[in-house]
Amino acid sequence: MKEMFMPLKVSATALEAQKIRMNTIASNIANVNSTRTPEGGAYRRKDVVFESYMFNENDIGVDIPKIVEDQRPFKTIYDPGHPDADKDGYVSYPNINTIEEMVNLMAATRAYEANLTMLNSYKDMYMKTLDITKV
Repeated sequence: MKEMFMPLKVSATALEAQKIRMNTIASNIANVNSTRTPEGGAYRRKDVVFESYMFNENDIGVDIPKIVEDQRPFKTIYDPGHPDADKDGYVSYPNINTIEEMVNLMAATRAYEANLTMLNSYKDMYMKTLDITKV
């Protein structure tokens, strides 16, 4: 009986993973001009790491074991009047490409929609199966 609900669990965990991905992308976009963070320095772009798991045949799904910081270099702009400028007058800006983030957001949205469609389709099939057994 448990295996009957396995597709629902896979879709539900994938929906949660895509939600976290979309929130991470939104945070990246919101911090595109953040030159100072509590940790010091410019904001570093973050990215999620997806992982499928299967502990046994009844426990499978999608997980995000960690959110990693992008190690690409910061963008530097000469602006000696900026309060975060270094001794040479350069300001470090986040390593965020807004276009790349928007493409990632579109992909995450499509993946979320696909999992939601699968979840609803499976629910509809299950309900039709219950209707058949009422006869």
